[in-house]
Amino acid sequence: MRRFRLPFRSAARGFRPHAPRGLRVRLVVAFLLAAAFGALLTAGLTFHRARAAILDRAEETAVADLRTQLDSLAPDLTLPPTAEDLRGLTRQIDQAGGARAWHASASYRGGEPVTASPGTPPVPDELRRAVEDSGRAVHQRTEHDGRPWLALGMPVAYTDDSGDTGTDPGTGTDADAHADTDTSADAGSLSGLIVYAAFPLDDDRADIDALVTAAEAGAVPALALALVPALFAARSVLRPVRRLRHGAERIAAGELDTRLDAPGRDELADLTRSFNTMAETLERDAAELRRLEAGARRFAADVAHELRTPLAAMAAVTEVLDEDAASGVLPADTEDAVRLISEEVRALARTVEDLMEVSRFDAKAAPVHREDVDLRTLVTKTLQLRGWAHDERVRADLPEPAPVRVDPRRIDVVLGNLVANALHHGRPPVTVAVRVRGDRVRVTVTDRGPGIPDEALPYVFDRFYKADAARPRSGGSGLGLAIAQENAALNDGTLTAANHPDGGAVFTLTLPSAASSPGTT
Repeated sequence: MRRFRLPFRSAARGFRPHAPRGLRVRLVVAFLLAAAFGALLTAGLTFHRARAAILDRAEETAVADLRTQLDSLAPDLTLPPTAEDLRGLTRQIDQAGGARAWHASASYRGGEPVTASPGTPPVPDELRRAVEDSGRAVHQRTEHDGRPWLALGMPVAYTDDSGDTGTDPGTGTDADAHADTDTSADAGSLSGLIVYAAFPLDDDRADIDALVTAAEAGAVPALALALVPALFAARSVLRPVRRLRHGAERIAAGELDTRLDAPGRDELADLTRSFNTMAETLERDAAELRRLEAGARRFAADVAHELRTPLAAMAAVTEVLDEDAASGVLPADTEDAVRLISEEVRALARTVEDLMEVSRFDAKAAPVHREDVDLRTLVTKTLQLRGWAHDERVRADLPEPAPVRVDPRRIDVVLGNLVANALHHGRPPVTVAVRVRGDRVRVTVTDRGPGIPDEALPYVFDRFYKADAARPRSGGSGLGLAIAQENAALNDGTLTAANHPDGGAVFTLTLPSAASSPGTT
């Protein structure tokens, strides 16, 4: 038997009750539990009262029947009685009990009870002491042979007027030839005779068991009936909750004009009205933000467009001045001033071009001309065009073919920006590596600098963001990485930034390979 316990224990440990999922299930379960608790409490109180009533009725009836028998039989008893007299009295009581199945015994002046029936249960000591001490009829419920019994003890008293004997105590009636049941001093004195009687409570227990059976039989239909209002209650509660959920989903999908009906004055109606207020506020704020954003974009585009023509003229002038400065015809101070003006004009021109490009991104008007190319070729051309092909500060790692379908000009802008950014903000050598991973091609640009501060990593692709706020003047406009990310997205790729475990920043451009690119054949 021992070997079967361990699997059972393991299964018991593995079992963990789980709370029901879903608000509807929990509401129904809570309603049914409340109904079951109420029904159980009502059934328990009803059972307790009914059981007490049945037992009280049985006790009162038994005391009355025994008193009646003693009123009839005790006057014929000779005092002091012999054991045979007591046995005859108990035999007569047993015979008079009929269906009640009396088992009587009697004692005189504290002697041992005498009985005429061999199946009579012993008289409890507590019952004997209670009758002797109180001089009144006492009853007690006991167990004998696994059955419930009711044991009675009743003392017999003399009457004052005739010397007859009668039962004591309790009714307050006087008698001549019958028993005198009054326990007052005027009624008589105790004779010393005490009669005990016991009978089984099988019929009463059967009645009590019938009550339990009826309660158990009615529990299941009661719970089944309680399920109907539970479902209606859960439905009435969940209907506005579902509306709120659908409304929240529509708000999350961008439908900020979503509004819900809010009938009633309960808490859920208040919650629905609060939802409508929130949606209205969101819609108003979103409209204001869109208006401000559109204004800012239009302003940047207009400024860039207006500056483009004068900057072109200034660039032409600075080219002439650069030639004069290079020829040495200008004084030294004038030459330095001319070079400074030329650099600032070129930087401003680049910023204007970047702003124009950003405005095209915002207007969804940036053209994309895809071609099937090898990414290694694009990397090589980018390095050659910018003079990095033979620069010791830049290394190219191009071990395998990497076919892609992209816009070469935009990928060139991305690669050029990443390498220039690594040379300017990091430390050489800068490594450009191309790898093919399944249906993706990755280009990583890694430097050996201090890396990007952790607090700046989430914002490196934001427009005009500069990690070193103390030095806002730098060689770039703050738009290079933002433009690079937009160009990567236009080619169905991604651009991410991270720090290398050994130091330095790592920018990763991921593009779909030519086999998985949309529009390929």
